[in-house]
Amino acid sequence: MTLRSLLPVSRDRSVANPFVSLQREIDRLFEDFTRGFPTLAPFTGGNGGSLTPSVDVSETDKEIEITAELPGLEEKDVQINVADNVLTIRGEKSAEKEQKDKNYRLVERSYGSFERTLELPSGVDADAIKASLSKGVLKVTVPKPTPAQAKKVEVKVAS
Repeated sequence: MTLRSLLPVSRDRSVANPFVSLQREIDRLFEDFTRGFPTLAPFTGGNGGSLTPSVDVSETDKEIEITAELPGLEEKDVQINVADNVLTIRGEKSAEKEQKDKNYRLVERSYGSFERTLELPSGVDADAIKASLSKGVLKVTVPKPTPAQAKKVEVKVAS
């Protein structure tokens, strides 16, 4: 018996790499294992561990309203900056959970920060922007800039 007879054979009858199938099985095992764990929604951005809050932007005739879901955060945890017509929402979340029982003590800590940037229309008055946080929902109200008025310039005869 040769070593070649012990290795798996691929469809085209060539010897397959045994480590590729081992890697697939390990990946499948970890996927199955982590499938039941809760995610950080609504702080997920598709990658499961990133703290990227969900943001909704709506517009009326007079203002732009930005709403972000920030569960568990307080006003002191959120910072909003405006520079060069870019609105930046930053935040940091930290949580500590402790369980004590007769036979054990469990302490879990989690930390994370996020940053979202949104481009605003030119001419926005940064001093007129208002923000409030209530029950984990941040609401930022940006007044729309007044449209530029065309001014007629009189042409005079040169002397």
